[in-house]
Amino acid sequence: MKALVYVSLKKSVLDPQGKTIQGALIKMGYAGIGDVRQGKYFEIALEGGLSEPQARAEIERMAREVLANPVIEEFSYRLEAD
Repeated sequence: MKALVYVSLKKSVLDPQGKTIQGALIKMGYAGIGDVRQGKYFEIALEGGLSEPQARAEIERMAREVLANPVIEEFSYRLEAD
C-alpha cells in the first residue's frame, strides 16, 4: 500500500512563495491564473501487514506529528493499493 500525503499552508496563512509563482506565471503570459498556493507532497510506501484502518491511523499520526506544522499547515492524503 502507498500513501500520498499533501501538506499546504492554511488558507488564513500568507503564502509568499505562492504569490511569487503567481506573479511569474502572469509575467510569462499564462492566462487565467488566479491564486497560487504551494505545498509539499510525500509518497510513503507502507509495509504489508497493516489493515486499511491501521494504515490511515499511522498516516494521520505521521502527518500531524512530523510532516505538517498544525499551527500553519493542513494535510490531506489518500491510500493506493500496490
